[in-house]
Amino acid sequence: MRVEKKLQEMGLKLPDIAEPAGVYVLARRVGNLLYLAGQTAHINGVVQVSGVVGKDLTVEEGQEGARLSALNILSVLKAELGDLDKVRQFVQMIAYVRCTDEFGSYTGVADGASMLLRELYGEAGLAARMTIGTNELPGGSVTEIMTVVEVED
Repeated sequence: MRVEKKLQEMGLKLPDIAEPAGVYVLARRVGNLLYLAGQTAHINGVVQVSGVVGKDLTVEEGQEGARLSALNILSVLKAELGDLDKVRQFVQMIAYVRCTDEFGSYTGVADGASMLLRELYGEAGLAARMTIGTNELPGGSVTEIMTVVEVED
């Protein structure tokens, strides 16, 4: 089944792409690899899931932020490729989670993004992943996720 059809059946809509907040591009293609800039938990440039996991937010609320970051990743992919089915596999994911110094379950938060991508792409949606806890992210977002994706010619 086509990825966009799956999204529709899940009741999910791709957010509009927000313009870069600085001097950078949202994606850079090198051969069959597409490097995507970090995506936060925003819709139309406005952060929707903000706060600090372990203080203001639960792991589950953080997962919702990661899921929204993943939807923004898909929006950039759609704009770059024209078709989400041109994704062969997610190669790498680096997830930043805004959390307290004591919080240690970063992977549980980032799983929100990985679970959505696996649901859409199967095993090809699971990337090698690194997750980092941090004290601040752009706009107060709970997550920011960067990915590298292998795409069709």
